[in-house]
Amino acid sequence: MNLDFRGEMWFWKGPAPWHFITVPEEECRELETTAAFLSYGWGMIPVTARIGGTRWTTSLFPKNGLYIVPVKAGVRKAEGLEVGDTVTVRLTVDV
Repeated sequence: MNLDFRGEMWFWKGPAPWHFITVPEEECRELETTAAFLSYGWGMIPVTARIGGTRWTTSLFPKNGLYIVPVKAGVRKAEGLEVGDTVTVRLTVDV
């Protein structure tokens, strides 16, 4: 399954600060159909993500009924991304 969407990068200042992009509601509904087969620990879903020319493996985190994509520092640097930027994300979920 491939999902393409646009989202805004945001920063969470919790005990372990990180940057994320929230998956839109429609794409989250598609993910929920496969989550039961793929999810591990806390409902996380393993994916391959791509922004621009940068691809990485990660896991989607469930948050407030949606999923969020963690964006590594190396990805942000390679793509010149900052908080507030709206980017196109491609997620590949192996089903």
